[in-house]
Amino acid sequence: MSDTRFTIEKKDNYTLITLNTDKLDAALAPILKSEFVLIAGNGERNIIIEMTNVQYCDSSGLSTILVANRLSKNASGVFALCNLNPPVARLISISQLDSVLHIADNLDEAERIVNNSEKE
Repeated sequence: MSDTRFTIEKKDNYTLITLNTDKLDAALAPILKSEFVLIAGNGERNIIIEMTNVQYCDSSGLSTILVANRLSKNASGVFALCNLNPPVARLISISQLDSVLHIADNLDEAERIVNNSEKE
């Protein structure tokens, strides 16, 4: 299945999902959740979501993020978000998910989070 709203790239020790849309909402959430389940089913443990383009996230988007986080944790992996725009960062903070999720300012920092966890 091809969806222009996101791209999935397998890297050395993580899977990068780049969201190419400005909304992570109920229209996209079920499709992304299915992709996360497939990624986890393939034995991938570490997931990074690149969110530069995302300006809006609703509760179904947050739920999708939590599904990815849980799948990574269950596989003893790491889940990280990077490049959050202020409205999305605010929503995550208000939801108190910033204490649960790995949030990086950029992709390099997210890669460091994954790589450091691999060494532990």
